[in-house]
Amino acid sequence: MSENSQIVGGGPKKVLYTLATINRIGVGKAAKALTAKNTCKACAYGMGGQHGGMTNELGEFPSVCNKSVQAQSTDIQPPIPRGIFEHEIADLAELSGREMERLGRLGTPLFRRAGAARFEPLSWEEALDHAAHRLAETDPARSFFYSSGRSSNEAGFLFQLLARAFGTNNVSNCSYYCHQATSEGLATTIGKGTATIELEDLTGADLIFVIGANPSSNHPRFIHMLKNCRERGGQVIVINPAKEPGLVKFAVPKSPVSMLKGGSDIASDYLQPRIGSDIALFKGLCKAVIEQGTEDRDFIAQHGADFEAFLADIAALGWDEITDACGLTQDEIGRVAGAYGRSRNAVFAWGMGMTHHVHGVANVEAIANLALLRGMIGRRYAGLLPLRGHSNVQGIGTIGVKPVLARDVLRRMEDAFGVTFPEEKGLDTMASMQLAAAGGVDAAVIMGGNLWAATPDTAFSTRAMEQIGFKLFLTTTLNQGHVHGVGDGEVMILPVTARDEEWEPTTQESMFNFVRLSDGGITRIETVRPESWILGQLGKRLLTNSRIDFEAFSGHAKLRDAIAAIVPGMEELADIDVAKREFHIRNRVLHAPEFGTVDGKAHFVVTPIPAVVAGQLMLATVRSEGQFNSIIYEETDSYRGKAGRHSVFLNAEDMAARGLVEGQRVVVTSDAGRMEGFATQFELPRGSVLAYYPEANVLVGTAVDPRSKTPAFKSVPVEVRAQN
Repeated sequence: MSENSQIVGGGPKKVLYTLATINRIGVGKAAKALTAKNTCKACAYGMGGQHGGMTNELGEFPSVCNKSVQAQSTDIQPPIPRGIFEHEIADLAELSGREMERLGRLGTPLFRRAGAARFEPLSWEEALDHAAHRLAETDPARSFFYSSGRSSNEAGFLFQLLARAFGTNNVSNCSYYCHQATSEGLATTIGKGTATIELEDLTGADLIFVIGANPSSNHPRFIHMLKNCRERGGQVIVINPAKEPGLVKFAVPKSPVSMLKGGSDIASDYLQPRIGSDIALFKGLCKAVIEQGTEDRDFIAQHGADFEAFLADIAALGWDEITDACGLTQDEIGRVAGAYGRSRNAVFAWGMGMTHHVHGVANVEAIANLALLRGMIGRRYAGLLPLRGHSNVQGIGTIGVKPVLARDVLRRMEDAFGVTFPEEKGLDTMASMQLAAAGGVDAAVIMGGNLWAATPDTAFSTRAMEQIGFKLFLTTTLNQGHVHGVGDGEVMILPVTARDEEWEPTTQESMFNFVRLSDGGITRIETVRPESWILGQLGKRLLTNSRIDFEAFSGHAKLRDAIAAIVPGMEELADIDVAKREFHIRNRVLHAPEFGTVDGKAHFVVTPIPAVVAGQLMLATVRSEGQFNSIIYEETDSYRGKAGRHSVFLNAEDMAARGLVEGQRVVVTSDAGRMEGFATQFELPRGSVLAYYPEANVLVGTAVDPRSKTPAFKSVPVEVRAQN
């Protein structure tokens, strides 16, 4: 991939790909889906809702990207032909992720009896009666409930309510495999768990840091803001081990000038630290800011806490330790610190390159330290922006799909419904899977996503899923997680409506804490049902003596009333379907230095530099341009030189030291497993390796950050050698 530096993100090829996708699904169907008043189904950057299907909260049109079209292409497919289910599950398990995606929509409830070789279609009545029966005979302590981040706030609230009324707090969501470290790291520093800015703040920033993220592939609409920042004279500083072509130059399809000139410059500076060495770099940037005298002493004195301990730690840290750890020079770090010191309004955006480590929480704390050092939190046009993936993953957490609820929220729920919920602390996602692997789970309810593929250590994930006696999935399509890890138990798969097919309006929350209203109302497949309807029917059958009328309560207006009364900051949700007025959640956006900590101060945190093993290769799993989370749309990556799914990206010198050449078959090994792939040269620091998720999950262990419980998908010690 020596031509890598010539690749440009976006551009005519992306336009043509989008047009081809629209033609494949039908122009009329695509137009209806993209223009309806429904929130985008892709990332949590946010678009659509009551402003219109391709408009964001700033009124920008068209605010749509390739990821939006890809998501729609899945939902607009016809139902999977019944003949497919005449094949054995083992046959389906041979399909790739992309092939599974293109089978079509799930159009009927499916049931795999214990030990059976095939799925069989069931009626809705049969499916719901049996699912309720199996849950009823399960000890709640031997169950868990897991949700992805694409469900609505309404379905998510009912999901966790059903679980707790059933008798378990083993309720988790996909954030424990992505941004939970963000929530934990921001809680200790600023007393909040989400972004401190709104979308409009990006329009006034003169410096945007993009850290451990690749928005050219995963959040394309954010690229527009980066381009605009550069065009008004601002700086975009990328911190990423990989020199991603789409972050160097990007041809923005909605900008004729950008397209005609062959792409807009995105990064004004680009730092490439070794994988896992970010804390050393952030501490180096802090040290340089202090040495250059550009820290905001007034802000620190008025609004900071624990600064003296932080300052002493930075002062005691030598430059040699910093540069040896991260692989960057003092001059490089000083140059970026100088740009930061000259900025008036800086935004810090980061992705899972920061959270997917056993020290992920400390990574986020180190980012917050750097922002606080110059008073860049608590005012307009500056602040913190975690780049979240799933379109409603933040909302799912807000409304309570998590193992531990704040005591006041739990009490309000109990008062509202006249019931008592279990007191014990619930299990996070990895702990639930570990319990399953140990034979401690008899039933699991999994709403959306692909838990099997998302879990690290594929052999472990398979064992864990196999041990669960009854698995109940709610999903729009079949994926590999439904046909791997099947085991000897029962599997039931219930087909659900997509967001724009909901029978009643739903709501979603973006990464900017902005709550949108989706109208739903499109009918594509008569035999699918909304998640909330299914959960209400399950609750009615399962908890016959409950004071909660689950069937009546599955109505979305009732659910929104309950959320508004129970969840702080969501009061405006109660009449959103009448007022059609979308809103920012209260007390989230920080345009004044009013922090959520006990003392109201922003706290600096001392973050130790993780130990580095000299000569050790460190692997990070990454997504391609042609995928969204574990969903694979394309087998090759157009932004990385058409690299295939089993490419192993290496530094040129690391390849030469191992006698490897471009395209050579290699074996990658770790403590967790082994993967075969193809050596692929890429612009990386020495000692850094990339491979695609979820294929490379075979190499990722199950160790987690002790504070966030997030696995280390992006710091895996590996060895790479030629395949014999």
